[in-house]
Amino acid sequence: MQYLTFHLAGEEYSVDILQVKEIIEYDALTKVPMTPAWVRGVINLRGSVAAVIDLAVKFGHPESPVGKRTCIVIVEVDLGGERSIMGIMADAVSQVMELPPQEITAPPAFGTKIRTDYLKGMGKLGKKFVLILDADRVLSADELQVVASLQETAGSDPRPGEVRIHPRARGERRGRRQRRR
Repeated sequence: MQYLTFHLAGEEYSVDILQVKEIIEYDALTKVPMTPAWVRGVINLRGSVAAVIDLAVKFGHPESPVGKRTCIVIVEVDLGGERSIMGIMADAVSQVMELPPQEITAPPAFGTKIRTDYLKGMGKLGKKFVLILDADRVLSADELQVVASLQETAGSDPRPGEVRIHPRARGERRGRRQRRR
């Protein structure tokens, strides 16, 4: 099995390379009001809306600062039986590594900074370990519904190059202007 490793809040994590669709440079995100703190915003990914998740916040750390090597790992996850595309904010991407099954151990019941049900296991990299995330479990079904609702709110069938965002997410104040008249 091959895994993409990346850094997040001083830790090294990895995801199954088969779930990784691409790695893109961090760029301006559109903030969406009334979303969980771990949803950093949405991006236009070739005409589709993709939510960008800050796993550092999800795992109880402060918001990830944006640096020169900050990027977004675009992954495909299972959303109630359907495949959904989302972005994971990473401080930096390290490498693609190959881990044979005998080099992967079960996640420990203690000592990790994240919930063990978010982990597929721990891969041995020489003298250290890398945490292997279960991308389908990192977000529960309820939390993935929040991401899906962002995509629905933005419009189910945007034209290429267009991202539709709900009027309230764009900051339109039509109702307020009408009241002032």
